[in-house]
Amino acid sequence: MTQATYFISDLHLSPSDTATVHAYQQFMRQIVASRAEYLYILGDLFEYWLGDDQLDEPFYAEQVAEIAAVAQTGVKVFFMAGNRDLLVGRRFATSGQLTVLPDPSLIHLQGQAILLGHGDRYCTDDIAYQRYRRLTHNPIVQWIWLHLPKKIRDKQIANLRLKSQQSNKNKTRMIMDVNLAAIETELQHSPARLLIHGHTHRPAQHQHQHGIRWVIPDWKKGHGGYLLSQDGQISLHHYPV
Repeated sequence: MTQATYFISDLHLSPSDTATVHAYQQFMRQIVASRAEYLYILGDLFEYWLGDDQLDEPFYAEQVAEIAAVAQTGVKVFFMAGNRDLLVGRRFATSGQLTVLPDPSLIHLQGQAILLGHGDRYCTDDIAYQRYRRLTHNPIVQWIWLHLPKKIRDKQIANLRLKSQQSNKNKTRMIMDVNLAAIETELQHSPARLLIHGHTHRPAQHQHQHGIRWVIPDWKKGHGGYLLSQDGQISLHHYPV
């Protein structure tokens, strides 16, 4: 058996979904800590992330401590921010004993080049969202946001989540999925012929002209999944089985 690498994303951990929190903790302790050499978390670990001062809250500190506990067993942990936890910073990385990756990132596993992304950058048909994405990725906007009082950030994030839920009700599933031309362009200009991402909540393997794309499962109400790379093969798994 060769090195085992696990990929997860879109857990959307929050105090209101205790079943998923429990499943996440069991997965980290029973699967990752005992079997993994590498763990890649490709965004949206949390339902939202106001800034690293969110670690002052016991719930969030506890979930990040789960990552640190896995890292202490020798697992190398990498994190790529998603649209929900875009503002993770140095304190988060230090507390979780992990390495933060840019989106996208190119990695190599057993001699194979793999392109990793959260996935939202490929949803180019959703023009309104892409406009919002450009705004939230602006360093000046992020600086201003992180210097607002936490109470104001809390209130604003609640309003943004409500607007997002209402907006998504009026969008088709096709608009919120990746644009196939964007995927082809990404693969065509990358040395990798394998792309792994989350965000769309549509786990599957897709064959494209310039390579293969794997979508990571999301987690909800105690059920989720992951991708496993081992012995040169990638497979999709549900958790719990």
